Amino acid sequence: MFEFDQYLGFLAFLTILTIGFWLMIFLAGIIPYWIGGALIEKFKLKREAKKAAQEA
Repeated sequence: MFEFDQYLGFLAFLTILTIGFWLMIFLAGIIPYWIGGALIEKFKLKREAKKAAQEA
């Protein structure tokens, strides 16, 4: 059976593992969204600059 310090170590391991898992899920969801938004914004700015250049 586990001793108390082994039990605390096991709980610390599970906590770190769980935090790492949720951080990975969070980053896997946020980073593509962030990159996609940045690309869309870049395309909009290019399109506006092109439209302004044609009007001038």
